[in-house]
This record gives sequence, structure tokens and C-alpha cells, in this order.
Amino acid sequence: MEARKVGAAHGWMWLKQGFWLFKKNPLLWMVQTAIVVVGMFGIAIIPIVGDPLSALLFPSFFAGLMLGCHALAKEEELELAHLFAGFQRYAAPLVALGGINLIGNFLILGMMMLTGGASLVGIMMSGNPPDNPEVFMQAVTEAWFALPLGVALSFALQATTLFATMLVIFRSVAPIPALQASLRAFLRNAMPLIVYGLMQLPFAVLATLPMMLGWLVLLPILITSMYAVYRDMFPMESDLAASSANMEAAPPGDQPPTTS
Repeated sequence: MEARKVGAAHGWMWLKQGFWLFKKNPLLWMVQTAIVVVGMFGIAIIPIVGDPLSALLFPSFFAGLMLGCHALAKEEELELAHLFAGFQRYAAPLVALGGINLIGNFLILGMMMLTGGASLVGIMMSGNPPDNPEVFMQAVTEAWFALPLGVALSFALQATTLFATMLVIFRSVAPIPALQASLRAFLRNAMPLIVYGLMQLPFAVLATLPMMLGWLVLLPILITSMYAVYRDMFPMESDLAASSANMEAAPPGDQPPTTS
């Protein structure tokens, strides 16, 4: 369950492998991603319960996307049914992950409120920016310590949850050990993950320019590349045995993720 340490150059390789998975069925990937985005947004706008409910359900949707990646990596067909497989097979631990993430976010907001960011948190939770920009700037000024603290804690929470869903569905790890293993994997591979994030920036700019339409392609590729990240850091014995064969069989720059 421990992640292996990889080199910084793997950050670019993961994006290429994500594209390799995406181009196997680009139309269905765009449809599935659109369903998740629209579904999450539709749930989130439900008064009072929307945001907590979307947080609880997101790991299950993400699990379905990862199961679709796994099928393609094994040369199986991608199906719309993969998107809902997380709800059928792993509902309890995935909802638990969502609940832990939700509680973590509430605790971060609480810490920000206790350290001088109460006004800023109030604006953030209202969902509506104040009519007077000076009110917002005053809230930011008051949160001179709370804001960087909140960013740092949010970053740590994301690192803790980064691989947890995939460890639950692919290795049957319980939620708490999965979160612990995810954090250790991030700390062990911080440099390639930073490179991976930086490599996404120019593509994000290009995807945003034509009326955000490029995100129809880029977002599915980022999702499939996360599967490549996981399989590179958490290989199984069969992955290690098959990796050299896969690298030789694929065209240069188009290597698939190894599979079990």
C-alpha cells in the first residue's frame, strides 16, 4: 500500500498517458465528465443540503471515472455504466471519504474564523460577493493570517484525499488507512506532482480562451491522467512485469498506463 518514489519527469508522462486513455473514446469521456460536472452543480444548488450532499457523493462519481480508466487500460470497453459503478460496489467507504472531506473543510473554515477571518468566511459561505468592493477588501485585510492558514490547510486536506478513492476501489483499503497512504504518497512524490500541476497551466489557459470550450477536452484528460498518476505510484506486481512490454509496444510519447 506504500507508494513508490518516482522522478520529476513523470509529471509530463502522466499527462501523455491521460491523453492516451482519453483518445480511446473521447466522445464518451466528454459525456461522462459533463454528467459529473452538471450533476455536482445541480446537487450543490439545492438549498441547505446541496453542498454537503455533493461533497458526500463526489468520491463515488470520481470512483466511476477511475473504474472507466481501469477498463480502458485493460483493453476493455468504456461504458456509461462505469460512471455509476462506485455507487453500486463501494458506496459505504466512498461516502465515508466524502464525509471526512466535508468535516475537514468545516474545520478549516472554523480555524479561519477563530484566527480573524470570520468576515471573509461569511462572504465565502454566502456565495454572493458584497456590492461594495471595500467590504470585501476589508474582510481580506482582516484575514491576513486566516487566509494563508486556510490555503495551507486546504492544500494538506487535498493531498490527504488525492489517492484515497483509488486505494478504496482498487485495493479495498479502509477510508482512514487510505487517507494516510495518500498523504504519504504525496509527501514522497511532491516534486513530480508539482511538475504535473505546472504542466497543466498552459493547457488550462488555452482551454479557457475559446469561451471555455477547451475544457470539454482538457478536463477529461486531467481526470484520466489522475489514473496514470495512481498506477505509477501504486503499481502491482503485474504492472512492474508488464511495464517494459507496454513501453516498447506503444509509439514514442504514447505509452499506456500499465494494468493488472
